[in-house]
Amino acid sequence: MSDTAAQNRSAVGHVVDRTRSLEDTVVVVTGAGGAIGGAIARLVLEAGGRVVAGDLRPDALAPLRDAWGEDRLAVAVGDVRDEATADALVAAGVTAFGRVDSVVANAAVGFYGGVLDYSADEVSLMVDVNVKGTVWLSRAAVRQFRAQGDGGDIVILGSVAGLLIGGGKEAVYAATKAAQINLGYALDRELRSEGIRTTTIAPAGVNTPFAAADGRFGDRDPSEADFLEPEDIAQAVAYTLRQPRRMRTELWTMWSLSESH
Repeated sequence: MSDTAAQNRSAVGHVVDRTRSLEDTVVVVTGAGGAIGGAIARLVLEAGGRVVAGDLRPDALAPLRDAWGEDRLAVAVGDVRDEATADALVAAGVTAFGRVDSVVANAAVGFYGGVLDYSADEVSLMVDVNVKGTVWLSRAAVRQFRAQGDGGDIVILGSVAGLLIGGGKEAVYAATKAAQINLGYALDRELRSEGIRTTTIAPAGVNTPFAAADGRFGDRDPSEADFLEPEDIAQAVAYTLRQPRRMRTELWTMWSLSESH
């Protein structure tokens, strides 16, 4: 048998793992004090990564800080509606760890009800947090990725509501999530030649205190059914970041066994 034939035969059945390690990667996560954001931050940290955890409420970040200290975790408090907050989050990663490799636009606000059930302030809050907050973080990330010169990942936490396949009584929320999805598609086309990848993860109902409190699940207790869990979303984010950069997901919809569409 020739050397080439032997090499080919030895390669049969052998899968080469070309996934990217999260060890020492620096990830900015907004809304890290919430159920989904906290799950994302913890999973990255457990995989050996470094996290800049952002949230509006300093007390919400205390569990992460208490568990991980300052060696691989930087904490930044601010309102994602302000462009300066996004800049500060990225700057915190550079100051603490020397770079930023990925950002996760997770912070979001939603109110469940008919289009006239929201106050004007609630409408503005949804639009500003969900849309502007994602734009500001994306812009701050692109500036840093370009300065570093070796690409990066922008991950947007959207919703199936933005695809017109969510439930009713969430029109304004659905509009903001549609904006996020379209932003993600457009950014990916704009930036892919620079090695900057944009992915939107769009889950259906997730078992979180926020979702349970706003009436989205009706009389059902989401903890007693097969709804998605925060850890499921975190795993999707981690998988996305581990993909080799040649692979682009763009949009990932996630449904549980308890929901139909």
